[in-house]
Amino acid sequence: MPFIPHTEADIRAMLASIGVDSIDALFSEVPQRLRAGDHGGLPPGMPEADIMRLMRSRAGACEPYRNFIGAGAYEHHIPAAVWQIATRGEFYSSYTPYQAEASQGTLQVLYEYQSMMTALTALDVTNASLYDGASALAEAVLMAVRAHKSSRRVLMPASVHPAYRRTVRTIVRNQGIELIDVAYDPERGHVDTASLDRLENDDIAALVVPQPNFFGVLEPVDRLTDWAHAHGALALALVNPLAIALLKPPGKWGANGADIAVGDGQPLGIPLSAGGPYYGFMACRKDLVRQMPGRVVGRTVDLDGKPGFTLTLQAREQHIRRSKATSNICTNQGLMVTASTIHMALLGAEGLRRTAAECHAGLMHLLGNLSAVPGVKRRFSGPVFHEAVLDCAAPVEDLLRALRAQGILGGLGLKRHYPELATGLLVCVTETKNECDLLELAGQVLRIMGEGRTSAAAERTIAH
Repeated sequence: MPFIPHTEADIRAMLASIGVDSIDALFSEVPQRLRAGDHGGLPPGMPEADIMRLMRSRAGACEPYRNFIGAGAYEHHIPAAVWQIATRGEFYSSYTPYQAEASQGTLQVLYEYQSMMTALTALDVTNASLYDGASALAEAVLMAVRAHKSSRRVLMPASVHPAYRRTVRTIVRNQGIELIDVAYDPERGHVDTASLDRLENDDIAALVVPQPNFFGVLEPVDRLTDWAHAHGALALALVNPLAIALLKPPGKWGANGADIAVGDGQPLGIPLSAGGPYYGFMACRKDLVRQMPGRVVGRTVDLDGKPGFTLTLQAREQHIRRSKATSNICTNQGLMVTASTIHMALLGAEGLRRTAAECHAGLMHLLGNLSAVPGVKRRFSGPVFHEAVLDCAAPVEDLLRALRAQGILGGLGLKRHYPELATGLLVCVTETKNECDLLELAGQVLRIMGEGRTSAAAERTIAH
């Protein structure tokens, strides 16, 4: 439906018919303390023509910068075939496949996606799908608490993406779940395992294990997973799906593997698109599948022995059972999942590994060049994937502003999220950056930081 058809007269007639005074009265059972309150900051409604004019101007503002920002949203090459196929009418307009007899194509795509994600994560089952990576992590926390039964306390490392941590707190704070912060090692940038030892006598439901973490640093996932299991807790893996095409998958972490793996599927064929949409993925061990929210597609045979696909383990009513349901999730990002399925099928396992390796190699090249700039050095010594934190002697925001003037988005300043890292700059390199791009960024940083006083040695290092 491209527009809302109800006039004010229609709404008044509806309210009079059911005997209430206002729309708000329909929600009288919701306690006042849980209501969002006044949305006075929202602008008034606009006519359709004005909306189209506004959106065209916004789209035109997306200038073709060379982008070195990552932080959960990554610029990757997407083969042209991905969205050429995904936007065909059969996929683009298909609705949630409740009626299996009319939805075999959509169901098969979702089944193929699930199969690929189980192979990628090395876990038994995946769903299809969740809203985004942050809400997927929140769902994993809820799922772990349900499965654990005796504890409602979850360990949340400070090295987890700040937006993910805020989202999880928002979703679980009214459900009696306590999120306990776990510090990061100030030298290496991963979880401070010594701080875990101080919690060994506590009853913990789960430990979140990011890989790589927000700083781009690789966590000691085997040790963290085994620590969680040794203390009766579940290990919740928060992973970049491209990274685990190259690194050890969550299902093989430690002695017994992670219990649940979640993340954002955006690196798998989803463009940045000025902020979304993305989608969240979730995988888990088979014995936890009945606690998993969202949809699961199964493959079976009909009476004639022909293969077919259907939603399994839950009926449509699962999504309207309110408190008896496993989650309030009642939709998915099916189109995004379709694009990721096509993307993974085109690249294959080897293509994903090569892409991940190229990202890592590009970052190492950039770090080598930037480390030659006086006043720039790496902040953490831990191994990284395709992001890293740099310490800059110059004010980070001034540096980023100067780079932007040269058509370069030079990274993300960390002061807002980590005040103790006020001089920190998070930079990211993907396979979309060639050697000229890397040299250009390093050369501009050298020029800006040096303000005309750059050393000949630094210039020679970057040039070579």
